[in-house]
Amino acid sequence: MKQKSFIPLRVPALVSLLLATLLWLPLVHWLFVRADKSFSPREAGVAPKAQTLAARHLQLWTNAPLRIAELDRMRRSNAEWDFMGRSFLVWSLAEMGLREPSRKEECLAVMDQIITETLKLEEERGIYFFLMPYAKAAPYLAQPARSLFVDGEIALMLGVRRVLQEREDFKPLLATRVQVMLDRMRRSPSLVAESYPDECWLFDHTVALAAIRVADHLDGSDHSAFFREWLAMAKKQLIHPNTGLLVSSFTTKGQHLDGPEGSSIWMAAHCLKLINEDFANDQYRRARRELGATLCGFGWSREWPSSWTGPTDIDSGAVIPVLGVSAGGSGLAFIGAASFSDTDFLQQLHTTLEFAAFPRRERGRLKYCASNQVGDAVMLYSSVLGPIWKRVMEGKIQHHAKAP
Repeated sequence: MKQKSFIPLRVPALVSLLLATLLWLPLVHWLFVRADKSFSPREAGVAPKAQTLAARHLQLWTNAPLRIAELDRMRRSNAEWDFMGRSFLVWSLAEMGLREPSRKEECLAVMDQIITETLKLEEERGIYFFLMPYAKAAPYLAQPARSLFVDGEIALMLGVRRVLQEREDFKPLLATRVQVMLDRMRRSPSLVAESYPDECWLFDHTVALAAIRVADHLDGSDHSAFFREWLAMAKKQLIHPNTGLLVSSFTTKGQHLDGPEGSSIWMAAHCLKLINEDFANDQYRRARRELGATLCGFGWSREWPSSWTGPTDIDSGAVIPVLGVSAGGSGLAFIGAASFSDTDFLQQLHTTLEFAAFPRRERGRLKYCASNQVGDAVMLYSSVLGPIWKRVMEGKIQHHAKAP
């Protein structure tokens, strides 16, 4: 008797729940949209929410016990995150120093602290300190062993620091790093260099190319012929035929290891703006179409296009089924949307961030509890990027030498 009376009651209850959800879902994003415009890049200055996020990072680098605890927590999962957190923060501080000249000295002090410590760790502990354990599973094809992942990000750190303000002792360090990267890529049959043994990554190559372009801007060198050669190779060997997107990883012979991935392509498009703006725009538009997703005011990135699905890994992070939400891809989508002034998508991404990443605000500082230091550094970079790329693309150099 209970069962018979329950069934007809259950149907209208489910219908009511469905109707309520349909009415509520399109409106819920308004609860989280309030912060969007206070976080996005602007023509000048640093947006209010970016200030609070930067304050958290500056606290980490002025409070040694807090920093050590945060970095140790990340390194237990992935040593790369320690390194990338340093890189994205240095790149962010360079942008902030140009946006707010009154904070330039503060930014320079922290940038120099990070760069100096990173170079010391590399010298004392070697490249493997910043790599995942499988880097030791096989020998590098090119000897002595080096990682383009490490070389490219350090080179870009040195470069943007010098764009903000010249530092003479960083000149030879950048020149040497650039030459090493060029030699390694030119030695390869496909103009690519290893990040891991016979494993090359799009993300790392585009960061390296951006670093070389910044060095050209600073020191008057000209690698435009190499850039053209590399792009011709990439269009011929590294394009996924179904989507027209660059693939995320490949061997030294240019054989694809993976297809396009959100955790690579958004940052790659941003870096490629310094090399060929038309091609960068094309890659962003394709990524937006193939990987960008929105629903009821929320936005996110899928890790893979519908025509290719790869295995989840440390870069992609957890991928939510059905919607295909990728933590890694969605984080880097902020950089793509900000770099290409896709304001609608950027706003929807921020709305999702406020809803799902559990922001914690305390004493003028902001962190996302569902993230970590590198994830928050990516958010910071996406909210301040612009002035460095603009200065390099316009060829404006302002050298103000300063002793270290």
